[in-house]
Amino acid sequence: MDLVESNFEAILFDVDGTLLDSIEDLTDSMNSTLNHFGFPTHGVERYKYFVGDGMENLVKRALPDSVGTDSAIVSESLQMMRQTYDHNWKNKTRPYPGIPELLDGLTDHKVKMTVLSNKPDYFIQKIVQELLPSWRFEIVMGERPSVPRKPDPSSAIEIAERLGIRPENFLYLGDTATDMLTANAAGMYALGALWGFRNAEELLSSGAKQLMRTPLEVLRLL
Repeated sequence: MDLVESNFEAILFDVDGTLLDSIEDLTDSMNSTLNHFGFPTHGVERYKYFVGDGMENLVKRALPDSVGTDSAIVSESLQMMRQTYDHNWKNKTRPYPGIPELLDGLTDHKVKMTVLSNKPDYFIQKIVQELLPSWRFEIVMGERPSVPRKPDPSSAIEIAERLGIRPENFLYLGDTATDMLTANAAGMYALGALWGFRNAEELLSSGAKQLMRTPLEVLRLL
């Protein structure tokens, strides 16, 4: 895509590792679940690679290899993780520095803002409403039953269709390979957030068109 000739009318945001620094609440909740079942826990840095592909995959990755494929244990652990996270999700989670200013700038530029996360929709609706209440998001989507998770582009394309904006006129800001793959599959302009959970090499190798070192750098593209 020729960036100079692009007319970006909308932006699609990932949430965890992009808009919000949520890793400690996710770590604490999953470790509490693991402790309950007597399994070993993990540090924050490992969770940065466990998250991003939905809560069920997070649970499977955090469980010991010997039980991570046992459907009954996964199901029970997932249920407890959901319950625990429901109590913990706003203990430490906050917008990254620069995100409020970015959202203000996008609002001033009349860029329509949307959200797509692999976190269950139940959580993502609450989280965006309570932690980002000062900004208008046209569409907020989390993981929904019977709809494929990212990197399947279906939900990203659905967002574009619902807004009546061509995918190529969307910026897509995310922090993982999953996000970059989704953006490219949907025909959106993939921006890698270096303040998030993953590194530049992963973002570039999975299709990032540009890397953003700070949130406010996004505004230079408008």
